[in-house]
Amino acid sequence: MIELISILETSWYLSPPWRQTIPPVEVNLLERVYLRTTRNFGYCCGIQWKHETWLYSIDCRNEIVHATQNQIIGTGDLVTLPVRKPAFVLGQRVMLCSHHKGAKHRLILGIALVNNSWFYLVELMSPTLVLSAAEGLIKTPTISNRFSLVGEKSLMRVKV
Repeated sequence: MIELISILETSWYLSPPWRQTIPPVEVNLLERVYLRTTRNFGYCCGIQWKHETWLYSIDCRNEIVHATQNQIIGTGDLVTLPVRKPAFVLGQRVMLCSHHKGAKHRLILGIALVNNSWFYLVELMSPTLVLSAAEGLIKTPTISNRFSLVGEKSLMRVKV
């Protein structure tokens, strides 16, 4: 049974939630954007795959607003900040350095700029295992959110 769970986890984490080809993003990280909903300008400080679409985090004068591609208009201009570019890209295969149990390989499902450092959204547990754990079918620590932002030092590149 444990071996079957490991096989399920491995295939789950490496199966892109967007299916075969990664959909294009509407704007780039650090791109200046116009938010239609608030009629303000800001810049894209994060992108994540959520609810079958890209969700953008827009920094509007130190307030973070989340928007879909229909709620923003990219300007093509990049904001100059004292940060280097992200080490990983959306959809890239990485390995969790400190994940002790189960499959360590993951896909980058999001990138966010937090306090001038890049963090990467990875899935910690498949929804099947989260549901099984909630129903008491398998014993596992309680995880309310199966996704987590992970720092660059906690990830390693995987050569495919």
